[in-house]
Amino acid sequence: MRVHIESVQFKADSKLIDYTEKKLKKLDIYFDRIIDSKVTFRLENSGQIRDKIAEVRLKVPGATLFAKETNKTFEASIDESADNLKRQLSKYKEKLRQKNVVKV
Repeated sequence: MRVHIESVQFKADSKLIDYTEKKLKKLDIYFDRIIDSKVTFRLENSGQIRDKIAEVRLKVPGATLFAKETNKTFEASIDESADNLKRQLSKYKEKLRQKNVVKV
């Protein structure tokens, strides 16, 4: 799986990039046919609080899965996005199994 990382309005450091790649590579355990992923990091200024937004888009055969999470750190946002995508991948995999059972 290829991981494309984009950061808007700031430069992402190598620790954040490595953490993100490691976390997303673990998704291969749940579904091994992930084509690629695109991660977008954003800073949101809402008053005095600067929230960190992580958007993750996974391309799988026949669909695109998306997760967007906002938190105080990018690492926490990636953790929540990865958990969200695990659930989506499990549901997607189950749908594929159901379709294959019906065809047989």
